[in-house]
Amino acid sequence: MAAPTRQERAACWGARDEFWQCLDSHAEDAAQCERLRRAFEARCPQQWVKHFDKRRDFLKYKKKLETEGYIPPEAAGKS
Repeated sequence: MAAPTRQERAACWGARDEFWQCLDSHAEDAAQCERLRRAFEARCPQQWVKHFDKRRDFLKYKKKLETEGYIPPEAAGKS
């Protein structure tokens, strides 16, 4: 895979940002954002799409930890 040009990177990041904004405004209902998801996947290398998906999940998890704090799982395995 050749390195993306500056214009290709900008198009990828723009498509990612539009898709993420759609998810934020539609309460994570991905069905409403399917067109933007396809544009995101078309403009970005597949490895970048995977990375950005994982990054979004991590950022949501981090925000949840910051707002709700760490809640340890129930005493698993204790009898």
